[in-house]
Amino acid sequence: MTATVSLTVECDRPNLPTESQFLLWAKAALHAAEHHQNAEISLSIVSNNRIRELNSTYREKDKATNVLSFPADLHPSVDIPLLGDIVFAPEVIETEAAEQAIALLAHWAHMTVHGTLHLLGFDHIEDQDALIMETLEIKSLDALGYTNPYVQR
Repeated sequence: MTATVSLTVECDRPNLPTESQFLLWAKAALHAAEHHQNAEISLSIVSNNRIRELNSTYREKDKATNVLSFPADLHPSVDIPLLGDIVFAPEVIETEAAEQAIALLAHWAHMTVHGTLHLLGFDHIEDQDALIMETLEIKSLDALGYTNPYVQR
């Protein structure tokens, strides 16, 4: 399996992760989910206003959020490994990391793993699905050397 990410930064924010960090984190999620096919993921880092617009348009939630995932909806005849797009709001991610007293890089890793798993079809709407997804997140983050993000602090 080969994986690639392409990163677009649409807002001016210091100390953002590098494309190679995002790739490492996405690969950990793909490995944990036993996704053995090639994978291409498009990543965008946007402002709170932009992610709020996207969240409102696609999820009918009029607020900024940390990460949104948009799985590719390709016709079966299209043979490319595009999994989809992940959009991040760094201001929200930074605020959450501070509020939860966790390292910022660890939270970026978690949001990348979380978004990648959504591209693979995992969700956390139902409790049993949430448990599956959280288990994969914990496994991915552990492989990267990060602690369980669901442990009470």
